[in-house]
Amino acid sequence: MKTYELKSFAKINLALHVTGKLTNLHKIESVIKFIDLHDTISINEINKNKHKVSFIGNFSKNIKKDNTVNKLFEILEKKKILNNKKFQVRIKKNIPQEAGLGGGSMNAATILNFLIKKNFIKINQKKILQITKLIGSDVILGINPMTAILSSNGKIKKFFKTPKFNILLVRPNFGCSTKKIYSGVKRFGKPQFNNPKKSMMNLKSLLKYENDLEKVAFSKYPKLKILKSFLENLNQPLFVRMTGSGSVMVAYYQKKQDCELAKVKFKRKFRNYWCNTSKTI
Repeated sequence: MKTYELKSFAKINLALHVTGKLTNLHKIESVIKFIDLHDTISINEINKNKHKVSFIGNFSKNIKKDNTVNKLFEILEKKKILNNKKFQVRIKKNIPQEAGLGGGSMNAATILNFLIKKNFIKINQKKILQITKLIGSDVILGINPMTAILSSNGKIKKFFKTPKFNILLVRPNFGCSTKKIYSGVKRFGKPQFNNPKKSMMNLKSLLKYENDLEKVAFSKYPKLKILKSFLENLNQPLFVRMTGSGSVMVAYYQKKQDCELAKVKFKRKFRNYWCNTSKTI
């Protein structure tokens, strides 16, 4: 049977504000962009009685059994959506884990997107929302991925033609536990993005935003604060911000050559840290 090759793109948060808490989840609002760093997914239908999911690549170690892709298939089976179809999935992991880049969430979203578009499954928007929520709160962003503002009321507004950046992604030799970071948030801000406008996406606005999780991350992992300070003085980036709950820091540049030079300088200083250049898409 035919094997399909898919790209599962990483996401970055240019702003992330925590505005409250639900029973076991925090209410957040965020400005999200996708970047050209991606995992590659091979998928094909198989004549077996169960799905086969495997991971290879630089960041394939220690991926748990209850990963987002297995969760997706479990939910689709439970809801009897797959009509007994079974799939073999092989994912080459190029996106680091515990990084704030949404690698796992976007893997599940990319596969769900594929199953819908290729008519392997037929579900409406309401069902898509239900399924993605059961896997993780950010999975829905990967269904037709593009620049978006996520409001604290759960609405997503997508935008065309927004500023593009060359970026330097840096991950220290440790990850951040999402649970640990969010549990440290004690203060909540007022929602700013409940009426999303295109002006919120211009450079002037983007420079003002913050990631509320940085304060918690810096107190739990002081090396991140040092890392941010170093990047802020590296080849004059427009701004530097942690993505998601960390541990990846992102330095934003307009010119590709400035970004590439920053990478060279960074590698001289931090040889054991993962570092990659990319661009927003």
